[in-house]
Amino acid sequence: MGMFSGKVIVVTGASRGIGAAIARAFAREHGTVIVNYLQNQQAAEQVAAACVELGGDAWAVQADVTSESAVKQLIEQVMMETGKIDVIVNNAFAPYTFDPDERKLAWELAWEDYQAQIDGALRSTYYMCQAVIPIMKKQGGGSIVNIVTDLVARPVVPYHDYTTAKAALVGYSRNLAAELGPFGIRVNCVAPGLVYPTDASRRTKEEVKEMLIAQTPLRRIATPEDVAGPVLFLASDWSRFMTGQTLFVDGGLIMR
Repeated sequence: MGMFSGKVIVVTGASRGIGAAIARAFAREHGTVIVNYLQNQQAAEQVAAACVELGGDAWAVQADVTSESAVKQLIEQVMMETGKIDVIVNNAFAPYTFDPDERKLAWELAWEDYQAQIDGALRSTYYMCQAVIPIMKKQGGGSIVNIVTDLVARPVVPYHDYTTAKAALVGYSRNLAAELGPFGIRVNCVAPGLVYPTDASRRTKEEVKEMLIAQTPLRRIATPEDVAGPVLFLASDWSRFMTGQTLFVDGGLIMR
């Protein structure tokens, strides 16, 4: 019996990178994993197949999580198939490239740049939470885990639009935790440092990585797998008396 036997977990943006690693980790613990994806059906199907091989149950479900109607459909579909939802991991975000040389400087940004990231990080999470809150209230509990970034505490590189959206997501999560606590629903965040390799970090230069490694007590850059453990912890009963928290998963770059 795995830690998530009989549990239903929805992971958004799970066809690659961190989302895929999280999906596989839940499957290893025998969870039923919904691998949500936007475009790459083949990749999502491969992740779902890997989940089944690892001992979980899984299937890929396409949905644009920035669309309210698509999210409602996604959640309805999951409920029809499984009858419950125990965990939501909001991992999807608007496309972003972590390239320190190509980033827009503060005075080059348009409000639309911020808006695109806020839609990707906060609006999508808001739609997912709105759809799942009534279900979790009825079930008498649940765990919501939102993926943010350690840049909210220390903008080593000022990725203004991206980090501002993630900071808003931290604030949203805390308010939600305060409101949903009496219903046994917990809301927490995981804040990774730079994770490599992912599509977003592909263009991060070696010297930037070297600089980060030098400042990181554990002396390396995170892999997608490093992020999965803390997500599983926050999704499980091991963290049953934790809510409104942000766990920094960055090798000790940020300590608090």
